[in-house]
Amino acid sequence: MALNHALSVVVALTCVACYYNSLHCDFVFDDISAIKENRDLRPHTPLKNLFFNDFWGTPMHKEQSHKSYRPLCVLTFRLNYLFGQLDPFGYHLVNMLLHCVVCLMYFRMCLMFLPDMASFVAAMLFAVHPIHTEAVTGVVGRAETLSSVFFLAAFLFYTKATINKKLTDWKFIGMSMLSIATAMLCKEQGITIAGVCAAYEIFVIQRVKLEDMKSFAKSAVTPKSSFHLPKSNAAAKRLFVLFIFTILLLLARLQIMGSQLPVFTRFDNPASVAPSPSKQLTYHYLISVNVWLLLFPCNLCCDWTMGTIPLVESFLDMRNLTTIATYLFLLLLIATAFLTENRHQRVVLIMSTSLLVLPFIPASNLFFPVGFVVAERVLYMPSMGFCMLIGYGWQITSRRTGKKIAWTFVGLLVISHGWKTYLRNWDWENEYTIFMSGLRVNQRNAKLFNNVGHALESQGHFDEALKFFKTAVKVQHDDVGAYINVGRTYNHLKMYKEAEEAYLKAKSLLPKAKPGESYQARIAPNHLNVFLNLANLISKNHTRLEEADMLYRQAISMRADYTQAYINRGDILIKLNRTKEAQEVYERALLYDSNNPDIYYNLGVVFLEQGKASQALAYLDKALEIDPEHEQALLNSAILLQEFGRPDFRKIAKERLLKLLIKDKNNERVHFNLGMLAMDEKNIAEAEQWFRRAVHLKVDFRSALFNLALLLADDVRPLEAAPFLNQLVKYHPDHVKGLILLGDIYINSIKDLDAAENCYKRILEIEPDNIQGLHNLCVVHVERGKLFDAQTCLEKAHQLAPEEDYIVKHLGIVQNRIGKLHLNEDVADNKEKSKVVSNKSVDENEKKTEPVISRDTEKQRYSSRVVNTEPMFLKSIDDANELHSLEVEEVASSKKVEHNTSSSDRRRSRADKDDPSSGMS
Repeated sequence: MALNHALSVVVALTCVACYYNSLHCDFVFDDISAIKENRDLRPHTPLKNLFFNDFWGTPMHKEQSHKSYRPLCVLTFRLNYLFGQLDPFGYHLVNMLLHCVVCLMYFRMCLMFLPDMASFVAAMLFAVHPIHTEAVTGVVGRAETLSSVFFLAAFLFYTKATINKKLTDWKFIGMSMLSIATAMLCKEQGITIAGVCAAYEIFVIQRVKLEDMKSFAKSAVTPKSSFHLPKSNAAAKRLFVLFIFTILLLLARLQIMGSQLPVFTRFDNPASVAPSPSKQLTYHYLISVNVWLLLFPCNLCCDWTMGTIPLVESFLDMRNLTTIATYLFLLLLIATAFLTENRHQRVVLIMSTSLLVLPFIPASNLFFPVGFVVAERVLYMPSMGFCMLIGYGWQITSRRTGKKIAWTFVGLLVISHGWKTYLRNWDWENEYTIFMSGLRVNQRNAKLFNNVGHALESQGHFDEALKFFKTAVKVQHDDVGAYINVGRTYNHLKMYKEAEEAYLKAKSLLPKAKPGESYQARIAPNHLNVFLNLANLISKNHTRLEEADMLYRQAISMRADYTQAYINRGDILIKLNRTKEAQEVYERALLYDSNNPDIYYNLGVVFLEQGKASQALAYLDKALEIDPEHEQALLNSAILLQEFGRPDFRKIAKERLLKLLIKDKNNERVHFNLGMLAMDEKNIAEAEQWFRRAVHLKVDFRSALFNLALLLADDVRPLEAAPFLNQLVKYHPDHVKGLILLGDIYINSIKDLDAAENCYKRILEIEPDNIQGLHNLCVVHVERGKLFDAQTCLEKAHQLAPEEDYIVKHLGIVQNRIGKLHLNEDVADNKEKSKVVSNKSVDENEKKTEPVISRDTEKQRYSSRVVNTEPMFLKSIDDANELHSLEVEEVASSKKVEHNTSSSDRRRSRADKDDPSSGMS
């Protein structure tokens, strides 16, 4: 017993030594869809959703679902998220620990059939086998390791229940049945342990031999002959319970799936759509490929789909010999097991063969097609039988050739496999490394080229990404996703003509509709993204909005539940000012996806466009109810709440903005709107801090620059305001209000009349009829003593705005001064009147009644103070409205993302289609 404990420690330490470097890996491949993009992991999502959605967070009843039902595995991801958010370290740590647990349980199981050291050899090989890296280092591989824990637990509990052949410990039977159900809820393959338990009961406990099976078969064929298997009633009851429970689990699984298999494409598994006999020959050949990977795990690849393994198209293909060799090997194992007189050998061969074959059946394609060609992760459970055979082989070798040679062989095997595993872990460090490692092994899979392109694209290396996407097109000429990726990259490179051509080529490759045949059953949902990407591209030209709308309608006609097309079409309708239609489109989308926060958010945008603030806020709040971290809804609802002007609403708005700030400290819009709230609360110092941070994060932030300058000017700090205004007009030379304020500071504070005149002339270049700019230019003439120029200027202003009393008054003052000059009045009078016009007269009554520059009349409700431009609240509200409209437009269009079709395929088409009876993986 002490030896076994010591050996267990060695096994556990070996696991850690092989996989500790996996803790430094990121989320890659399927991890993106299953972890980062899966809303079921977020605390705000109801727990019950885990039991209605698939592994990726898609409702099981939807056609887009891959039917991979693993709620308990997703639950562990959710716990990871609860404690570490999206820090990959915690996820990888749990995977490594689960592998350690599986190895220790496997060692314990081997001890039931092999001696101590042979079991140790099997466990060590299982711990270090490189074929396991995908299941352990890939985060989504947790489905394999977690299911294996309960897979082994079910078997161990069953063996405890059968210690006494004639009596059954039903407590352990119950625990075994519960473990089987749990294993299946972690990964569909888990249910195959029921077959292993049945084999153990029949061939190990009841010792049924080949002669017994022949007699049983004869009795079944010849009714008159009688035969009774040498089994106790207790065994019959156990097998009956095991059989009934397994059937019930399968029926429940079919019910959850809606009695539908997932829809896969020929890109996922080319053999599944190949004609006979190519389909059958390829399926059987793939079994030999999996056996080869167990024997020689040298060339490992993360993705074996598409053209990785060419189809076996005829009986003359030499690869058929490997298929025959594989079946001969399996038949030899089974024949030896039943013909040998050595009971120990019979038990080991039967159990190892059961563990090797039964867990692999769901992924074999022999009974139903699956969504992959080869997947290394699905060999995690079958490798238990393989390693047990190696352990038994070591036991025989050590007896015949001596332990020294046997240990040398095993030592080299464990060291080489362990080193390969350690190096293989680094392949999973990031998306670029994992897909490049695949390309080093496999040059026939277009998806790998696509995914290397995605990795480069995410880093902004568009030229390099384009090369890989084009190579994907060459490798797989009919790959719709590859053409979409080419088009999207051209779009990033602003080569719009080439992008449109690529999208049109992708569109032409879609299968044509056939009478009487469901179109959506014949096309990959992600391939329809070509309509969205093409529509997004052409909608940049506002004269082609109707054409873009037609593409969205075409996509919807192909798939009525294509919610993204509804979302994007609604955005186009908003741009066409058809907001009522946009509302109807979004409401229809809710019929297919009532829990999509983006749809509620866009409905909020529609009501904002319609000027219905209360309704807009209700929909934005609904989006936040579904997804409390929805960034656009948080920001726009905060702006909307602020505009209501209620103190209690301002508090909620601030909470939402601060929540956004925690998510992204470098979001300049959040800082700006927090500054706006501080202004509403009359907290000038705090507002100044927020505005300064916003400007620091974005040097050309129009609204923040102006509001900060206006705040400083109102706080009698015009010299501090001037640099920000200069920065504003540098990046936004057409900012009229900024030029007005800057000109005022030049006149009254800096005394630079030339600079002020340049500001006002610039305003008149932008807006020749701008009364404020023209009037202030007149003031400059007065300050210079050019009364005749000032008179001409004011007369022009009066013609443009005859209703403005202050212009009439100022014109009268100037004319009065000119009259006094003709009468040779004292120069002091001239200076006094000039100061009156510049708002600096010593005559207090004139200063109060004749302001130099008026503020916008529609803004007077915010302040009664006379200023040279609108007060802080005036401009901040004005620019906030401007920003808000931009934000609404930007967010609405952000729903119109250019879809990464092959990126989607690379994730979901690979990791969730393992096991077919359920979309099993």
